[in-house]
Amino acid sequence: MGKGGGCIPSKKKLRVFIVFYSMYGHVEALAKSLKKGVDSIEGVEGVLYRIPETLPEEVLQLMKAPQKDDHVPLISAAEKLVEADGLLFGFPTRYGSMAAQMKAFFDSTGQLWREQKLAGVPAGFFISTGTQGGGQETTAWTAITQLVHHGMLYVPIGYTFGAGMFDMDSIRGGSPYGAGVYAGDGTRQASETELALAEYQGKYMASTVKKLAKKS
Repeated sequence: MGKGGGCIPSKKKLRVFIVFYSMYGHVEALAKSLKKGVDSIEGVEGVLYRIPETLPEEVLQLMKAPQKDDHVPLISAAEKLVEADGLLFGFPTRYGSMAAQMKAFFDSTGQLWREQKLAGVPAGFFISTGTQGGGQETTAWTAITQLVHHGMLYVPIGYTFGAGMFDMDSIRGGSPYGAGVYAGDGTRQASETELALAEYQGKYMASTVKKLAKKS
């Protein structure tokens, strides 16, 4: 109890923003598992954000893209990123690099870049590809340039997931660069192993953010 019988205010939680683009739901499934992992670390919470769509509704209908989950808020201004203690960006691949929607979002962060407002913020990636050779690693490689120009700290998971990183008994997305899912023709859903790796990445990032906060 504080003076006058008042309660001592609880310490504000650190926040990891999970910012993603998902057309068919595969990246979103990983994002929700990432949040579960982040939330499991005491003192840290995951916040889901969807980036703006750049395709018109009639095109999305022709592509048979499902309706977006209204429970996940849109991050309408890139400037909101400065409120995060850590960032996890998720997106599908397009020919080995991030989808145009996510690139457009990064392109909107010019003022943050000019002022280096995101310098020192830990960040990571999670990916969706259609096939095993479709860019699980190259999509992360090519995305690292976005973090470099902002001065952010890239946090890969390496092989810290342990035995799960070496499992050859089933098809599994993900790599030392971050969690991943294989979408196939769009009908394949994330496996338990892929979701487990995503949840682990959330825990790993939250733990990293917590350690950095203690040192600051």
